Order: sequence, then C-alpha cells, then structure tokens
Amino acid sequence: QVQLQESGPGLVKPSQTLSLTCTVSDASITAKYYYWTWIRQPPGKGLEWLGYIDYSGNTVYSPSLKSRLSISRDTTKNQFTLQLISVTPEDTAEYWCTRDGEDERSGRYSFYDYWGQGTQVTVSS
Repeated sequence: QVQLQESGPGLVKPSQTLSLTCTVSDASITAKYYYWTWIRQPPGKGLEWLGYIDYSGNTVYSPSLKSRLSISRDTTKNQFTLQLISVTPEDTAEYWCTRDGEDERSGRYSFYDYWGQGTQVTVSS
C-alpha cells in the first residue's frame, strides 16, 4: 500500500515562503511513469491542481502559480517538496500530495490513486 505523508508548518506569515514535504512509502518517486503532485483546496472553494514532479525530475506548474512555485525532490529520502514564495492569505488552504501515472510493468494508468492525509496551511500575521 503506497503511503504519502505531508509535513510542514501550519502557519506562515504573509510574504514568507511555504515549504511542504511529502514523504512517500512503498513506492519509489523515480518509478516510471508516475507524477508526484500537489493539490490544494482553499476554504469554501474547489480543488486546485498546483503542479507535479515526475519520475525523471521534470516539473510542470499551474500557470497561475508558476512564478511563485517550485517542486523539488530528494530521491535518497523518497520525498518531494513544494515551495511557494511570497505567500498571501489567498494561499490559505488544505494541501495534499498525491500521485497519478502509468505503471511501467502493467501499463495500468491510475488517476490520483493515493493521497496524503492533507495538511492545513494558514497564511496570517
């Protein structure tokens, strides 16, 4: 059973940088052909896809956040990390890490099949 676990601060001040880490168990973040993704949900709003880092380390970001967002990884720890700079109260949300992609051996594609439990982030002074 693949497990993902988010970690990071629950409270960030405006203009600071938000860093969240997702630790993955029972799956390798370098395994083909998976996309390790961050998604958030602001209070009272729908889910927002933020971006991913794929099995090769390539990244894709939401156009609306591209100037502030970066996703990186540490393959030795099997973790991937979100960094969002210059946060504002509008970045207050529940943040999840998840994955989707195609299993190299079976060819089966799974859409966001495993999720972390989520972490609440509040941006406030």
